Amino acid sequence: MESRDLFPAGRDASGLSSGEAIQRLRTHAPLGRRDAATRIAPRRGDDDLNPGLISPVGEFVDAAVLVPLIRRKSDLHVLLTRRTAHLNDHPGQIAFPGGRVEAWDASPEAAALREAEEEVGLTPRAVDIVGQLDTYLTRTGYRVTPIVGVMEPPGALRPDDFEVAEIFEVPLSFLRQPESRQMHSQQFQGRERFFYVFPYGAYYIWGATAGMLVNLVDVLEQPC
Repeated sequence: MESRDLFPAGRDASGLSSGEAIQRLRTHAPLGRRDAATRIAPRRGDDDLNPGLISPVGEFVDAAVLVPLIRRKSDLHVLLTRRTAHLNDHPGQIAFPGGRVEAWDASPEAAALREAEEEVGLTPRAVDIVGQLDTYLTRTGYRVTPIVGVMEPPGALRPDDFEVAEIFEVPLSFLRQPESRQMHSQQFQGRERFFYVFPYGAYYIWGATAGMLVNLVDVLEQPC
């Protein structure tokens, strides 16, 4: 299985270079120094567009995802996966590599790198961790720490066939275009639920993954 690009790489409308993007992440999304449950970070979640969807005193399982940024010529690309259809949690959805923070993980960074290696074959030593995005709470009970890492184009990736149906990339310049971000809705438990969507070719990026991508774009809009 090979990673695929649907659109050519290029600088976005503001002319933000790869180096500038990485510096903004280091400046505005610094890495926390505490464990996932106590590290201080702004909070986002599925209830950002749906007040009351998540109980603020609920129990949450700690998880971490890697937001992999790949250097491609003049642009950074975000690596994403499509989950297999038979999984119990979020089957067929677009996701970052990631999963639960286990007791043996030294930090959310360690968990994100471990999961990325297990799911898509990314070598941890090839990833330069540059920061973290806001903690993200999901309606399904996860407290997710998104860890941002930068790397050179990886060699042949090794997806876990049980969890990963496909690996693909999206240019950061595409995500930063205002028209790329949409808001959709659907009925959920008798009420209309709103969520962000990034339609990209045949891919429908929504839910928590889209919410974290919105966070990533928001960080990049802040000048150094």
